[in-house]
Amino acid sequence: MAKKDKTAGDGEAKPGGAKKLIVIGAAAAVLLAGGTGAGVFMLTKGDTAAAAEATPTPTLTPGDVTALDPISVNLADGHYLKIGVGLQAVAAADAGGHGGGSTALDGSKAYDLIISEFSNLSMADLANAEQRNHHKDLLQEKIIHAYMTHDEEGKETQGVMGIYLTSFVMQ
Repeated sequence: MAKKDKTAGDGEAKPGGAKKLIVIGAAAAVLLAGGTGAGVFMLTKGDTAAAAEATPTPTLTPGDVTALDPISVNLADGHYLKIGVGLQAVAAADAGGHGGGSTALDGSKAYDLIISEFSNLSMADLANAEQRNHHKDLLQEKIIHAYMTHDEEGKETQGVMGIYLTSFVMQ
């Protein structure tokens, strides 16, 4: 049998050339879609970076540290934890007004959060340094959020920027 000639007698391409055209078209579509996706990613990433640069985060200045008296918290299995915390306040921008610049914090919110965070945990959880730091970090986030205030313009401001564990005794 003789092989079929790919071109007809008049020079026109046979249907096998159409398959190549479809494959090339599909490859071009994939490349175009990938390029479009990469372009969108680069453009939106650039906008995010520009927006972050446009709104600088305010630098917090440490103020007074309010040391809270240690409290005892019931742990699981009849054990207890005696924990003391210091609250690192944010320095007030206008400390010289009628208030005299005192930034003493009321510890009631912090005590409530300490009790709710550490109550009924096991001694094994708190004996592990990684777990203890995890619970401290959770407590710090909750305390920072609890001491948020609003200024005259309605803007949210931090009253506490961090906590320190001043005592931590389990029995």
